[in-house]
Amino acid sequence: MKENIIIGGEQLDKKPFKVLLGGISSLIIAMGVGRFAYTPILPLMQEDLSFNDAVAGYLASSNYAGYFIGAMLVGILPLQKYRIFFLRGNLLLSVMTTYMMGISHSYTFMFIIRFISGISSAFIFVLASSIVLDTFSNKGKTNWAGYFYSGVGLGIFLSTLFIPRLNNVYNWEYAWKGLAVGSGMLTVFVWLWLKESSRSKGKESTQILPVQSPPSKWVRRFIIAYGLEGLGYIVTGTFIVSIAERTAVLHAHSSFVWMIVGLGAIPSCIIWAMLAKRWGFVRSLVIAMSLQAIGIALPVFWLSQSSLMISAFIFGGTFMGITTLATTLARQARPSNSSRIIGYLTAMYAAGQMIGPTISGILLSYSETFHLALIGAALIVFIGAILLVSNIRFE
Repeated sequence: MKENIIIGGEQLDKKPFKVLLGGISSLIIAMGVGRFAYTPILPLMQEDLSFNDAVAGYLASSNYAGYFIGAMLVGILPLQKYRIFFLRGNLLLSVMTTYMMGISHSYTFMFIIRFISGISSAFIFVLASSIVLDTFSNKGKTNWAGYFYSGVGLGIFLSTLFIPRLNNVYNWEYAWKGLAVGSGMLTVFVWLWLKESSRSKGKESTQILPVQSPPSKWVRRFIIAYGLEGLGYIVTGTFIVSIAERTAVLHAHSSFVWMIVGLGAIPSCIIWAMLAKRWGFVRSLVIAMSLQAIGIALPVFWLSQSSLMISAFIFGGTFMGITTLATTLARQARPSNSSRIIGYLTAMYAAGQMIGPTISGILLSYSETFHLALIGAALIVFIGAILLVSNIRFE
C-alpha cells in the first residue's frame, strides 16, 4: 500500500520524504560535522595546543586532500550498483574519525584522521547526492533538491550550538566526541530511510531544466569555474572563526559567526534552486559566485562586528547554494550515471579546497594579517564567475 503524508495541504509520497530526511541526516554527519566542525573548534585547539596558522592550514588541507581522493574514487570506481553499501560504510567511518579527533594531541595522528575523514565525507556527499537526486527525479520531486542540500547548513548551525557548551563543560576534545555521538545517532536514520529508489514510469519530472549536451568548451569552463570556487571559498570556510576570534568585539563569542554561516546556509539551497528555475542555472551561479566574492573581501575593507556578521551570512547564503546549482546541473547533464559526473565535479572542487588553506595558512604566518588571503580568495571566486558568463547562452 502506498503511504502518504500531508505537508502544507499537499499530499506527498512518503518514500521520497523519508529519503529526503535520510539525505539531510547524511549531510549533517559528513559535511556539517565531519568537514566543517573543524572551523569553530580550530581556535579552541590553537589556544590549547599552541600551533600556528600554518599548521592549521595543513590540517585543513589534509582533510581536503582526502576529500579530493574520495571524490576521484567515486568518479572512477563502478559504484552505481553498490551505492548504499559504500554510503553506509563511510557513514560509520565518518563517525569514527570525528570521535578520534578528540583522543590525541599528535599532529601526525590528526593529519591522518582528517585525511581519512575527508575521504569518507566525499563518498557520503557524492553517493547521497546521487541517490537522493535520482529518487527525486524518479518521483517527480526535483524541486526538493534545495531542501536536501540545506542539511549542510543545518549541520553547521546545530554543531556550533553544542561546541561552546561542550568546550566550557569539558574541553575541545569533548566537543569532537560529543559531535561523534550525535552523528552516530543520526546514522541510524540514514540507515533506515536512505535507500535506492525504483523508477516510477511517467514520473520523470517536467520540472527539470533540460541541458542539451553542451559543447566540450562549456563543460571545461564549468568544471574550471567550480574548481576556482573551491579554491576561493574555502579560505573563509576555514578561517572566518579565527578572524572573529582575533577581533576584540567578537573574541569571546567567535563561534557565533559560524552559527550565522549555518543560518544563512539553511534556506540558501532552497532559494537558489528557486532562482535557477527563473533565471537559469548558469546565470544563477554567476550571480551567487559574484556575491560570495564580495562577502569574502568585506572584512578587509570594513572590519567590525557588523561586517563579520554580514560576511558570514553572505558566505553561508552562497556556498551551499552554489553546490546545489552545480551538482543539480551536472546530474541533469549525465542522468544515466550521476555518481560519476558528480564525483568528477566534486574532485575538481576538492582540488581547489586542498590548495587554498595551505597557501592561506603560510600567508597568515608570515604577514600576520588575513588581508592578502581574503583578497586573493575573493578574486579567484570572481574569476570563476567571469568564466561562466559566456556559458549562459547555452542554457
